[in-house]
Amino acid sequence: MRTLSIETPTHGRVLVRDAADPAGTLVGFHGYGQSAETMLADLERIPGADRWRLISVQALNRFYGRDSQTVMASWMTRQDRDDAIADNVEYVNRALTQVFNADAPDVPNDRVVFLGFSQGVAMAYRAALLGRYPAAGIVALGGDIPPEFKVRAPRAWPPVLIGAGDREVWYTDTKVRADEAALVFQQAPHEVVRFAGGHEWTDEFRQAVVRTLAHIQLRA
Repeated sequence: MRTLSIETPTHGRVLVRDAADPAGTLVGFHGYGQSAETMLADLERIPGADRWRLISVQALNRFYGRDSQTVMASWMTRQDRDDAIADNVEYVNRALTQVFNADAPDVPNDRVVFLGFSQGVAMAYRAALLGRYPAAGIVALGGDIPPEFKVRAPRAWPPVLIGAGDREVWYTDTKVRADEAALVFQQAPHEVVRFAGGHEWTDEFRQAVVRTLAHIQLRA
């Protein structure tokens, strides 16, 4: 038996919410079983998000929820892992290029922040560290650093904000501490916020994101 890896064109769903005189671009990646609409709504709940251009990227692997009506998506599985990572990174590259070239010449492309929730955290790290557009920051809520970046990243780390709830059942304290150790080892600027909550967005964490975005604006 032979296993072939076949490249084929596909289309992804990307939502863009523009802003007048934007401070930068905040790119969001949803969790497993969510959608671009879900992530855009979460981004919009961040205080001050109206001053940023918001881009919500939906995963390429779509499926129906239990009601057979709701469309959900997931980023990847372990099968053909390297191909899936390359496909996803190129997908984000093309999405951002289309947004910037089409109607955002005034947006400072060096102020791009990648934000992921749950399964989308790995995509935020990969888009920031492997993608065409270097990141001004990474925000990771409820998900860990991909293993390929634990020892060495392919480019300099931007500031990283990690969020973990004190009742988190997936992104456990052990995983958080391992990520902290990896960032310390690589001398990466980072902050870890442990908030009251579980595997979820909370107002406490949103305020931490506000502080991070403010620092990014000051550094630019």
